[in-house]
Amino acid sequence: MGKTARGRNFGPLLTVAASIVVLAVAWHLSATLWPSRAFPPPLEVLRVMVRETGTGELPYHLGITLYRVAASFLLAMVIGSAIGIFLGSYPRADRFLDPWVILSLNVPALVIIILAYIWFGLNEAAAIGAVAFNKIPNVIVTMREGTRALDLRYTDMAKVYKFGPLARLRHVLLPQLQPYLAAASRSGISLIWKIVLVVELLGRSNGVGFQINLYFQLFDVASILSYTLAFVCVMLVIEFLLVQPLEHASTRWRRRAA
Repeated sequence: MGKTARGRNFGPLLTVAASIVVLAVAWHLSATLWPSRAFPPPLEVLRVMVRETGTGELPYHLGITLYRVAASFLLAMVIGSAIGIFLGSYPRADRFLDPWVILSLNVPALVIIILAYIWFGLNEAAAIGAVAFNKIPNVIVTMREGTRALDLRYTDMAKVYKFGPLARLRHVLLPQLQPYLAAASRSGISLIWKIVLVVELLGRSNGVGFQINLYFQLFDVASILSYTLAFVCVMLVIEFLLVQPLEHASTRWRRRAA
């Protein structure tokens, strides 16, 4: 029984590892058959990654970008969730603010970034605020739909037992909204880090996006790929070691109830 369970636990990891190996082999074969400076083989990219790590440049810029991603993500989730729950709870307010939400959803991210830099300057607050503003409307829409789908019987039960605001939030609201929070979080991470790179490319003097822009001017594709792959690897680690375990733990009560 233990060996079977252990095999089930390692099965997905082995599948992911096999997929990565196949991708690396296909990349190596393609770079070997069609050699070009614009398409370096994976070993060359790995050598650049090791060199940049040894000098401290890669960890420094990677840490700066991760800080911006985390700050923008938390800001977008807190503000977007609060507004989404409010709009889902009060239809009249939702009707009034719905055009604002639609407008925010359709303004291009590049325009928001440029305007933030023009209005507030080339500083950290403008960068993080621009990234968060791009994600907030998506969180609002997701959480608004989740609030609309709440089971009112649990709300009535909370009133009968005279739950306080915190108890109602913890035991009634958050458990029902968890799937919507998970969906907003999952899509938010993948969207935010891409926008952060654009923010860094346009107006910051550090970070992965800044480095990619620098090496683009030097036509150094190996360095571009090394910084890109390093950051993607970090995001994959966060996905498998943090996001998925938290999501699994937060839905444990549903499986027990079933």
